[in-house]
Amino acid sequence: MTLDQEQPPALERRSRDPERTKEEILVVATQEFAERGFAGARVDEIASQTRTTKRMIYYYYGSKERLYLAALERAYEDIRVTEASVDVEHLDPVTAVRTLAQLTFDRHEANPDFSRLISQENVQRAQFVSAASGFPGLDRPIVKMLDHALERGREQGVFVRDIDALDLHMLISSFCFFRINNRYTFAASFGRNLVEPERRTRYREMIGDVVVDYLTTPGAN
Repeated sequence: MTLDQEQPPALERRSRDPERTKEEILVVATQEFAERGFAGARVDEIASQTRTTKRMIYYYYGSKERLYLAALERAYEDIRVTEASVDVEHLDPVTAVRTLAQLTFDRHEANPDFSRLISQENVQRAQFVSAASGFPGLDRPIVKMLDHALERGREQGVFVRDIDALDLHMLISSFCFFRINNRYTFAASFGRNLVEPERRTRYREMIGDVVVDYLTTPGAN
């Protein structure tokens, strides 16, 4: 590799802030990978949308694979930071669980690229997430908060179901994930727009009600 290949063009180095450029590349790459998946995304297209060059992208990220992994890592880390910022310890167990369910609802709605990106990674059977070492964001604060809320609820006799925090998280996420990722096929099949503003409040309350009702109602013998 020549010296010219190892470093970005001098003009671009002078005119652009490297960190800002890397951030712009990552934002656009996340959208591109979420829309088209790893195989379908094109580095040339990412370059054209960021007013940079393919060579600059490879200079900053090394390869398409590393850029995709960086997008995944950022997506998970953003979710982890959002979850860690929520304080439910002062809430009673029922309110805590409802708050965490609605947080998940809000998070999926506010960041549809995350849901699409995770769908694309599932198509690949979590190839990149599984192979990554020390993948950030997988240690999800919300699971620990749900676990603590469940423990407090059982101690107080409020929660009567035998369910662990991961299964509860799966129950909550399945509703929120479906609403975002399946909205187009659902609308085409049933003529109902799952994300229209008029339905938002009802769906947000629904997931909270479903979770609380399940935890507080004894199962059939």
